[in-house]
Amino acid sequence: MVAPSPVPSLKQGSTEDLAIKDFILKHALPLVGHRKASNDAKRYTRRPLVVVYYSVDFSFDYRAATQFWRSKVLEVAKDFPEYTFAIADEEDYAGEVKDLGLSESGEDVNAAILDESGKKFAMEPEEFDSDTLREFVTAFKKGKLKPVIKSQPVPKNNKGPVKVVVGKTFDSIVMDPKKDVLIEFYAPWCGHCKQLEPVYNNLGKKYKGQKGLVIAKMDATANDVPSDRYKVEGFPTIYFAPSGDKKNPVKFEGGDRDLEHLSKFIEEHATKLGRTKEEL
Repeated sequence: MVAPSPVPSLKQGSTEDLAIKDFILKHALPLVGHRKASNDAKRYTRRPLVVVYYSVDFSFDYRAATQFWRSKVLEVAKDFPEYTFAIADEEDYAGEVKDLGLSESGEDVNAAILDESGKKFAMEPEEFDSDTLREFVTAFKKGKLKPVIKSQPVPKNNKGPVKVVVGKTFDSIVMDPKKDVLIEFYAPWCGHCKQLEPVYNNLGKKYKGQKGLVIAKMDATANDVPSDRYKVEGFPTIYFAPSGDKKNPVKFEGGDRDLEHLSKFIEEHATKLGRTKEEL
């Protein structure tokens, strides 16, 4: 009897390992599954994820209505095997629906796409059917959709030493190719952020005369960060975004968050520091 060949082991995190995990995840799910809080983190991590929100209820009295809308999604899902499709109860995901700007759409059924970088795309409120969903997914695939950005209102007065950034102004301020920008992502409830605030204000005052340098801050709990290059995994998180190279921000790591160390960090990475207004 010939002994079976040993199954080759895969290195953790290797390309083969990730491909197998993706294959298993893809084929372990129904074509259009029921996304809910209890399975979200395990089953619906594969992106892009197309989610259709409505009153999902599989109890006897409401099963037919739930399956009616699910069948519309199934018609589209079979044509886009590279995407994950799911239905979700609109009440279970009320916060997500609100962030998408769909909470007051007036429609019984809404849809969105969540992509690999964390961006969200909402389908324009309209009568839902398989054709409108297919058009929406096709537009996403062709890169024709603009992401939804959660944002606080744009400040009317923003002339202080520390410029306030919101989701809607992230690109115009932080991603301005002509300016060096130091950006702090904070949370209002964060104790370390509160300790940093007076130091950060003094930092802004110190460099207020530098026209090519912006000291800025953003409440990352109330605003989306539109770029996946600026990952926020704790508070406060500070990045330096140099002029002309916004896709490669430098994260402030190590060292005390005091005036001396933050100033040194700026001066190490600044590209326009010390230049006159005429030179900028």
